[in-house]
Amino acid sequence: MPEEPVAPKMTDLERVRHSAAHVLATALLKIWPEAQLAAGPPVETGFYYDVDLPHRISPADFERIEAEMKAVTKANQSFVRSSVSREEAIRLGQAGRLAALSERPAPSKFKLDILNRIPEGEEISLYTNGDFVDLCAGPHVMRTGNVGAFKLTHVSSTYYLGDEKNPQLQRIYGTAFKNKTEMEAHFNLLEEAKKRDHRKLGRDLHLFHIDDEVGQGLVLWTPAGAIIRQELQNFIGRELTRQGYSQVFTPHIGKLGLYRTSGHFPYYKESQYPPIVERETLDALAREGCTCAELSNKLDSGEINGYLLKPMNCPHHIKIFASQKHSYRDLPVRLAEFGTVYRWEQSGELGGMTRVRSFTQDDAHLFCTEEQLPAEVLGCLNLVKTVFNLLGMKDYRVRVGLRNPDSAKYTGDPANWDKAEKACRDAAASLGVPFSEEPGEAAFYGPKIDFVVKDVLGREWQLGTVQVDYNLPIRFDLSYTGSDGKEHRPVMVHRAPFGSMERFIGCLIEHFAGAFPVWLAPEQVRLLTVTEAQNDYARRLEGELKEKDVRVTLDDSREKLGAKIRLAELAKVPYILTLGERESTSEQVSVRSRKLTAPEARPWPDFFHQLLGEIANRSL
Repeated sequence: MPEEPVAPKMTDLERVRHSAAHVLATALLKIWPEAQLAAGPPVETGFYYDVDLPHRISPADFERIEAEMKAVTKANQSFVRSSVSREEAIRLGQAGRLAALSERPAPSKFKLDILNRIPEGEEISLYTNGDFVDLCAGPHVMRTGNVGAFKLTHVSSTYYLGDEKNPQLQRIYGTAFKNKTEMEAHFNLLEEAKKRDHRKLGRDLHLFHIDDEVGQGLVLWTPAGAIIRQELQNFIGRELTRQGYSQVFTPHIGKLGLYRTSGHFPYYKESQYPPIVERETLDALAREGCTCAELSNKLDSGEINGYLLKPMNCPHHIKIFASQKHSYRDLPVRLAEFGTVYRWEQSGELGGMTRVRSFTQDDAHLFCTEEQLPAEVLGCLNLVKTVFNLLGMKDYRVRVGLRNPDSAKYTGDPANWDKAEKACRDAAASLGVPFSEEPGEAAFYGPKIDFVVKDVLGREWQLGTVQVDYNLPIRFDLSYTGSDGKEHRPVMVHRAPFGSMERFIGCLIEHFAGAFPVWLAPEQVRLLTVTEAQNDYARRLEGELKEKDVRVTLDDSREKLGAKIRLAELAKVPYILTLGERESTSEQVSVRSRKLTAPEARPWPDFFHQLLGEIANRSL
C-alpha cells in the first residue's frame, strides 16, 4: 500500500495564512475572471498572491476585494485535496482551469510553468475550494470559514520568480490571524513600530543623516548620534583593555591580491564595490582598446592588480599578526579595531541604518592555539552577553551556523571544520540560553555563533557574532613557534559583539524608542528657567554639570515654560530641571523624568549625586 503523501510542514498560523491566500485568489477571480495567478504562499507577516492583470490594483480596490473574500469565508467552503497525474494537470492548465473558477480561453501560463518545474516522479496535487482549483502542495485549514480574520495591507510590483527577464506581476499582500483579537494586537504592534522606526526618530532627534549627494546607504553621523556611538565604543574599549586586547588601526583599502588570498575576491565580488585600478594601468589599457568586460576578466584572473575598498577587516589583522614572529608564550594575540568596511547592497535592499553600504564593526581577531580555543570562544560569547545585559537586551537566542554538506562554497579541510563546529557547539551549550543549529549558515571559512535579539516589540535582530576559523591561517600561512621548537598553525576567532555600529544603534533607537538611558543619551539634562531672574542660578548649575562631563543644555529663552518643557520632552531628554524663584532661593531643582509621574522638588546636591551615580553605573 503506497504511503500517504506528506505536505510541507507549516504552523497552524501559516496554514491559516496559506488558506487566506487562496481565499484572496478566489475573490480576485470573481472580480477579474481573466486574472492569471502565479504563486500565493504564507510569509512571516501574512501572505501574498502574485497576479498578472491589466487592471492596476491599488488600495482603493481593497474594500471590494475584501468584501468578496468575506463572502468566500462565509460560504465556509471545504479545502479538498486531490492527487492528479502530470498529464491531467497539464490538460487542466492548457484549458485555463488551474488557478481559475472555470475553464478559460487562455492557458494558465504561470501554473503550467510551475508544473514543469516539479521533478518527475514527485506527487502533483490540487486544492479546491468552491469553484476555485489551484495547483498546490498544501497544507490548508479544513474550511474557508477557519480563516478567522484577515486584511489586505499593500500592493507592489515583482518579476515572476524574481527574474527581471520575466513578466512583471502585481503582488497583493495581506495578513491573517485565527481571530480578530490577534489581528488587532498585530496592527497595534505595527502602529507602535511606526512610532519607534529608527529612520523617523533618527531624523526627529537629529541622530544621523543620509544624503543623496553623499550616496544612499552611506550614514552621516550627526553630533547627537556620534555621542551614542562614542559612548558604546568607550564602554567596549574599556572591556577589551581589561581582557587583554590590543587596539589597531588599518586602512580602508587594500590590494586585490590580499583579498584573493583570503577568498573574498572574486568569489564575492557581486557584494563588493568595483576594484580601483591604478591610473597608469587604466591609461595603458585604454590605449590598447581594452573593453570593460576584458578589464573585468583581467581583474578576476589576476592578470592585472588593483585595490578594493575593504569588505572585511580580517585580512588586514592577519597581516599585522604575520608582521612579526610569535612564540606559543605570546598567544593568544587579540587584535581589536572599530573598522569600517564596504559592501555593495542593491538600492532596493537599503534601509536606514540597518542595511547600508558602509558600516563600522567593533571587530576583533584572536590568534590562539587549539588548546586555547574553547576558552577564547567562551570569552567572546561572554563579552557579547555583557553588552546585551548592559542594555537590557535579555531576550535573545543563540544560533550556531554550520556547513551545508551539499554546498561547495566552503573552503578548507573537513577535519578542521569538524573541530571548529565542535568548538562552537560546546561554547553555545555552556551559555545557558536556548540555541539552534542551522546548516548552511556558516561563513565560507568557518562556522559561527550568532546572537538573535528580540526587542520590546517581539521582533528579532541578528546582532553579535563569533566565528571560528581554521582556514584563513592556512591561506595566509600563519605560524607560531611551539614549546617543541617547531612551527605550528594558530586558530583564528572572529568576533563582533555589536555586529555593526550602524545596525546595532538602529536597533537601539527602536528598542528604547529614542528615549535612551541617561548614560547613553546625547543630551542628559536640560535646565529651564522660568524668568530671567533665575539665569545666574541656572548658569551656575550648568557649570557644575559640565565640570563633571554631564551633557547639559540651558534654555533661558523667553518662551513660556510650557513650551520649553514640551520641546525638552520631544527631544527625549532624560532629566528636565525647572528653575523658578523657589528653586533658586532654596538650592533646589524641580525634576521631570520618565520615571516620575509628576514634577518632584529635590535638593540640588542630592539630585546631582544621584545623576552622577546613574551615569557612572550605566543605569537603565
